[in-house]
Amino acid sequence: MQLTVLLLVLAALTAAGYLLGRSTAVGRAKGRLAALHSVPAYHGLYVALWAGLPAFLLFLVWTAAQGWIVMQLTLAALPDRLTGVDAQALSLLKADILNLAAGINTGRKPDPALLEAAARHNRLMDLGQWMLLALGASAATAGLLFARNRISTALRARNKVERVASVFLVVCSLVAILTTVGIVLSLLFEALRFFAAYPPLDFLFGLHWSPQTAIRADQVGSSGSFGAIPLFAGTLLITVIAMLVAAPIGLLSAIYLSEYASRRVRGTLKPVLEILAGIPTVVYGFFAALTMAPFVREVGTALGLSVSSESALAAGVVMGVMIIPFVSSLSDDVINAVPQSLRDGSYGLGATKSETIRQVVMPAALPGIVAAVMLAVSRAIGETMIVTMAAGLSANLTANPLQSVTTVTTQIATLLVGDQEFDSPKTLSAFGLGLVLFIVTLALNVAALRVVQKYREKYD
Repeated sequence: MQLTVLLLVLAALTAAGYLLGRSTAVGRAKGRLAALHSVPAYHGLYVALWAGLPAFLLFLVWTAAQGWIVMQLTLAALPDRLTGVDAQALSLLKADILNLAAGINTGRKPDPALLEAAARHNRLMDLGQWMLLALGASAATAGLLFARNRISTALRARNKVERVASVFLVVCSLVAILTTVGIVLSLLFEALRFFAAYPPLDFLFGLHWSPQTAIRADQVGSSGSFGAIPLFAGTLLITVIAMLVAAPIGLLSAIYLSEYASRRVRGTLKPVLEILAGIPTVVYGFFAALTMAPFVREVGTALGLSVSSESALAAGVVMGVMIIPFVSSLSDDVINAVPQSLRDGSYGLGATKSETIRQVVMPAALPGIVAAVMLAVSRAIGETMIVTMAAGLSANLTANPLQSVTTVTTQIATLLVGDQEFDSPKTLSAFGLGLVLFIVTLALNVAALRVVQKYREKYD
């Protein structure tokens, strides 16, 4: 409640600071706005930033640190018999305190000292939020008054506001970059732990995937085999099937919508086609498992073929339907970006419409089309739900699309589900697969970028 009140107070003081700063600037100029270095709106933004920014930063810092500070104060008041334990027991103790503080029943009779600790935790949290409300409101008011007193005709309010905006944009850019770096490092460190326990060459070139490992030393028959070639082969097989469906259909749809369809037809068909991109993948999975897989099995049986109940063909076809909008929408935008003057010049030389599309429009749009196809490939490689529901979990090394296969992403989801030891090779192998998947998709994106840069045409 206190945090909500603080945010409302900050919003009110920020709005008041903008209005007060603007009116103060007009008053200091005595009606001659030309005497101001910056327009009154920048003076209002200057005061608003001083009113809201310091208090908001205080809010962020306290919100991030409050839980840790309150927990340390709570643990300091506990008797030594409870805190003098190892790290794992201490973590469980903290969890019990938080559950009791939130009113969650732990299923056992709590220690009276823990009940007192939970009550103390709640009191400290309430006290901290009231202190934050008081300090935040005080900081906002002090910032507002300070900035208002600094307003003068010579104040470079625009420069200061734009400097703050530049810093904000840099911080946003750094967040995106640091997030990417964090993802890479989290994958790399855990993958290195896996490769320390299992040889990388055996992982990359092994032909048998059986990640089950023994939990106890006396167990046999579950030593674990992490040859990932069957997973890579299954991923490649389903991706190829998906692209054989999505690439031609998506590209031909884009050509029709951009070159042949009337404005009215295009306005109707394009949104309908793009609806496919908004359907949840689990719905595609249901369709693949309940409709496409039985259909493929019945057709194969009628032709005298041996078809598995879960097949790569069923999953690949449905996945191809799912990624058609990625190819069609992006290719349509690229084809429409080709200048009309090129088409008119081709028509002027006597070429037909189809000849113009084949020999002028498509070569000019080729880099963008390649980028669209590469993006669709990356999307197909990363799909999990459809494969899980329609292709199965069997790591079969086969090129037969009528057999059951599995993919890298499906195995990652399987390995990280359930209650299991995180330090085991079975769990860590998911990070090895994730690192390989990251490198492959990165290579595809770099290849698409290189194609675009090499063959891109620039038009006036």
